[in-house]
Amino acid sequence: MAYYETVYIARPDISAQQVEQMNEEFNTLVQEQGGEIKKTEYWGLKSLAYKIKKNRKGHYVLFNLDAPAAALQEFERVMRLHDDVLRYMSIRMEELEEGPSAQMQSRGGGRDAGRGGRGGPRGDRDRGPRGDRDRGDRGDRDRGDRGDRGDRSERPARTKEGERA
Repeated sequence: MAYYETVYIARPDISAQQVEQMNEEFNTLVQEQGGEIKKTEYWGLKSLAYKIKKNRKGHYVLFNLDAPAAALQEFERVMRLHDDVLRYMSIRMEELEEGPSAQMQSRGGGRDAGRGGRGGPRGDRDRGPRGDRDRGDRGDRDRGDRGDRGDRSERPARTKEGERA
């Protein structure tokens, strides 16, 4: 048997309990086909990168499978026909990961987990001068009064090259 990693996205208007019921259905299906689901992770309701079937969010679920190819084909066929599955993707793995996936590990401390907070690896220290703002290379960026520019309707239009006609 081979190892596979499958992630599927379920419609956002179903509950997390309904997603768990779908996971149980998929688990029994794979077992009937002679395979085994080694790990299941529910990643939660997340925003999609782009709309899929008019949905902006979806429930993400990861499966680690140890199954023959025929079991994976049947599993994918059922997911393709299931009304609540928006997308799925299966890839073959040399070996299955032990412990939580990278997606679950990043949940720990929010967006900046593992980066030491807002300031990166330095933590919350003061970042010091910010580019040219503190050096005064360009002054305070106020160009001052531009003066009267005249009536624009009397000026000739510009050509494509930016010159006046």
